[in-house]
Amino acid sequence: MSPKNVVFKKICKDKSVGVYMGRRDFVDRIDSVDPVDGVIIIDPEALQGRKVFVTLSCTFRYGRDDMDVMGIAFRRELYLSTRQVYPPLQDREKGIHTRMQAKLLRKLGDNAYPFFFEFPDNLPCSVALQPAPHDVGKQCAVEFEIKAFSAESQDAKIRKRSTVKLMIRKVQYAPENEGVAPSVETTRDFVMSDKPLLVKASLDKEMYYHGEVVNVHVSITNNSNKNIKNIIVSVDQVATVVLYSNDSYVKSVAIEEPGDSVSPGATLQKVYKLLPVLANNRERRGIALDGKLKHEDTNLASSSIIKEGVLKEVMGIMVSYRVMVKLIVGGEVGLEVPFKLMHPKPDAVRWRRRWSFKSSNAPT
Repeated sequence: MSPKNVVFKKICKDKSVGVYMGRRDFVDRIDSVDPVDGVIIIDPEALQGRKVFVTLSCTFRYGRDDMDVMGIAFRRELYLSTRQVYPPLQDREKGIHTRMQAKLLRKLGDNAYPFFFEFPDNLPCSVALQPAPHDVGKQCAVEFEIKAFSAESQDAKIRKRSTVKLMIRKVQYAPENEGVAPSVETTRDFVMSDKPLLVKASLDKEMYYHGEVVNVHVSITNNSNKNIKNIIVSVDQVATVVLYSNDSYVKSVAIEEPGDSVSPGATLQKVYKLLPVLANNRERRGIALDGKLKHEDTNLASSSIIKEGVLKEVMGIMVSYRVMVKLIVGGEVGLEVPFKLMHPKPDAVRWRRRWSFKSSNAPT
């Protein structure tokens, strides 16, 4: 998550436009979404009479730009909204929506102007599939971006040196109402065995937070004449690209294989502890992340929660989690226990009087 009490700033190459934002993570609370607010600073001399605009965009990218085939881009713009910031179309004081904007305007002076966007209800949250260490270019992702630029008009050709871009994230916090703790059981009959194998797996709760240990309670009653040679318990992340192909990527992000066995007629009651975190999966390609911002840390992607009435196809990439319990018994007996992995809702944090300014050196 973005560090608190930091102001992010970025200036374009010709110094005509700069962006200041108090945060880069914006929270989707299911029933409401944090608005995107910030301040644009201008240099009237460098503008040379040009206007200044700022845009909020959401883009789904399925593959790198250099993978475009026959002129078909592997990207789709899901949302784009543009505001004219300078010359201002309204009184500057009326454009102030947050305390952060007011403080920045006092600090930056008369050449600073506020901007404000509200997210529509049907946009997905930020998700990115982790590239391999040797991969270059853009990865498969749902990305949000603030772009400020100076131009003669909104539709005029935009010069790269007069443009500044700042990536942001839309993240989701766990809802306050939790569901029932999941529990799954199965019975397996075998040829040449009069009695079945009984297996049950359950979790302490439905909702887990990033960095929290998942306790998997496994109960086995082996009434069969088969020997269970091994037990493998894992947390699987399932990332489904729903916008184009409905491809699914299943990755084990935590696994326990202690070599437990259960002989015929025996029982086993055991709690397996699993920790699904990005720190143990940083080199693995295709792991879904909660977006990725330059020079900032992230974590495994949160479980996707769809608002009522929103088509899942517009979500870009859907993410879910499950615990897999596999018994090796001359074949495989398996159970799937679904659960959610998300951010806890944080306490409100007050702004401090002094800020640190963090520059972004990503190319525009």
